[in-house]
Amino acid sequence: MSEQSTKVVVEGYLPPGHRPAPGPRPEREVWTGEDREQAQPVTESELWTAQTPIVTAPPRTAAPPPRQGAVVRNLPSADGRRTRRRIAGVDVTRGFALLGMIAVHTLPASADAAGNPTWTWSLFGGNAAALFAVLAGVSLAFLTGGRTPRRGRDAARSRVSLAVRALLLFAVGLSLNFLDIPAYNILIYYGLMFLLAIPFTLMSVRWLLVSALTFAVASPFLMQWSLEHIPAHVHANPNLFDLVNEPATVLAELFLTGTYPALPWMTFICLGMALGRLPLTRDRIQVLLVVIGAVVAAVGKGISLLMLYRFDLEYALIEATPWMTSDDVWTAQVYGPDPQLPTTTWQWLLLSGPHTNTPFALIGAAGLAMVALGGFLIASRAIGRWFTPLAAMGSMTLTLYASHLVFLTFVEVTPMPWFWYVVQIAVAALVATAWQQALGNGPLERVVTRASKAVGRAVVRTPKES
Repeated sequence: MSEQSTKVVVEGYLPPGHRPAPGPRPEREVWTGEDREQAQPVTESELWTAQTPIVTAPPRTAAPPPRQGAVVRNLPSADGRRTRRRIAGVDVTRGFALLGMIAVHTLPASADAAGNPTWTWSLFGGNAAALFAVLAGVSLAFLTGGRTPRRGRDAARSRVSLAVRALLLFAVGLSLNFLDIPAYNILIYYGLMFLLAIPFTLMSVRWLLVSALTFAVASPFLMQWSLEHIPAHVHANPNLFDLVNEPATVLAELFLTGTYPALPWMTFICLGMALGRLPLTRDRIQVLLVVIGAVVAAVGKGISLLMLYRFDLEYALIEATPWMTSDDVWTAQVYGPDPQLPTTTWQWLLLSGPHTNTPFALIGAAGLAMVALGGFLIASRAIGRWFTPLAAMGSMTLTLYASHLVFLTFVEVTPMPWFWYVVQIAVAALVATAWQQALGNGPLERVVTRASKAVGRAVVRTPKES
């Protein structure tokens, strides 16, 4: 054997085409990350110092640390066999909206003989219902896949379930309207909005925001045009008999001329669906909701007030509508129209009062809804336990809202409004908290959820089921 073929080549330094010679390998040092020339042999004891941290692995059963900023609750599902995860901040915001709706229906709007509004009306008038609608859109997004819209068979099943849910809400609203309710019932409008929202469930966040802006700008002009061409708003709360006997009038009210007209209020539904497609559990998204919402609200309310105070909008409206005075204009701005805005000039659409349903009113209320949602998502992380009753109320608003309307029908709250307001809130909080801890969904929510899902599964079957 030649000298070249018997030469030992250190393992790891073989040139291409060579193989190590047979026999025992020379002992190698453990590489510590230093250059071989500088590496010095050390003992194990020298590798440890008093400052060396001791790291222990967590037990396998320990839950991973939360990566997001939202509080998520596990609640019993409708069938009682599993738990459902709910973002606590969304439920808290919904409970806050319910507080506002009850306040608007129970507490006085005017603070004194001069006609100045109360702080509760200034805070909740029109805004609580708008927040309710935005959160309804958030719920629709959750029901149709959350951040990733469902596709194919799952999407078809979700659309069927939503249609059933909308019809059930519509039926509950019509049934309650047989009572002599001293307040406007929003449920019948909700049912129609849910039906209109079905085609939007497959849209991305960008197109949902575009749709919301389109409804906010275009629908008010259609509403004003319709006041001279279709039946006016004559039913406070239309019931089934009204719908059968006067279908054109009732449908006109539900779509355009009513208190919560479906087409303009699709602004809030589409906005809520867009927000529901966002990662609401992230800190950055929650802060952006507050900041962007505040800017949007300032633009909507600020431009309208600027037109009234600095650009003589008040006098232009009075000149176009001679039978109205300055007090009438400011009443519409502060308390809303009675029941619709005049159609003498398009400049009426520059107001931003509650339930005027003008572009500035819709944009301003949408911005405040974003601020409320972002704020409660942030607050729930810090003091979430204090919000437990409010979150429980927010998880069963359909039941509590319907109960509130029935209560108003049979109890005269005008002599002692604050007393009856506190009574309603206290009872709602106690009942909701106890019911949720024991059974999860509220009674009406349970019926609507089970029925809508059952019909969806029956109509759209999986390949195994068919």
